Amino acid sequence: MERFLIVDDHPLFREALQSAIMAAHPAAEIVEATGMDEALALAGTPGAAFDLALLDLSMPGTTGFDGILQFRSRFPRLPLVVVSGLDDPRIVREALAYGVSGFVPKASGKAELVAAIRTVMAGGLHVPADTPGAAVPAIPEDDRERLVERLKTLTPAQFRVLQMIRQGLLNKQIAYELQVGETTVKAHVSEILRKLGVISRTQAVIEASRIDFERITLEPGDEK
Repeated sequence: MERFLIVDDHPLFREALQSAIMAAHPAAEIVEATGMDEALALAGTPGAAFDLALLDLSMPGTTGFDGILQFRSRFPRLPLVVVSGLDDPRIVREALAYGVSGFVPKASGKAELVAAIRTVMAGGLHVPADTPGAAVPAIPEDDRERLVERLKTLTPAQFRVLQMIRQGLLNKQIAYELQVGETTVKAHVSEILRKLGVISRTQAVIEASRIDFERITLEPGDEK
C-alpha cells in the first residue's frame, strides 16, 4: 500500500489533494499535516516510510524554500511534489533545482494533479507545460550546490534558530519561543555562523535569504 503525506494549511486544498491521490492510487494511505514542523515529525516517525510528500511552499513557519531544504536534508530519498499558488516559472525551476520531483500550480485542474502523482510515483519528473525551458535559476548552479550543502549541515534545532534570526528575533526571544536557555541559543548561533562560513548574524541572514522567492523573482538589475 502506498503512503502519501499531504502538507498544506488549507483544509479545502487538502481535500483536493486527497481526491487526486485516490484517483491515482485508490488503495493509498494518506496522512495530513498542516505545517512544516508537524510534517517533519510525521516523516521522521519510525516506520513512517512515506512514498511521496505533496507540500505547499507558503505556510506559516516557513520562508522561501526552507521547507524543501528541510525535507531534502532529513529525508533525501523521499520524493517531493510542490503544489503551490506561486507559479512564477523562475520559482518552479528553482524548486526543481533544489531537488523536488514535481511542481503543480494550485490553479491546475485535478487531471494535472493526478498525472503529476502518477509520473513521480513511476520515477519521473513532472514540470508545468508552460515553464519556459530557457528560464535561468537565480542562483548559479555551483553557488546553489554550495549553499544547499552548507544548509544541510544544520541540525533541525539550528535550522529553526536560523529561521527565527531571519524573522528578526533576538536571542532572548528565540530562547522564549523554543523554551531553552539563552546559552543554548548562543551556542546554536555560533554553530550556524561556523557552518555557513560567515562571521555575523547579518551575514547569515543575507546568505540564507538567497533561497527566498523575492530574490528569485527579481529582474536583472533590481538587486541592490
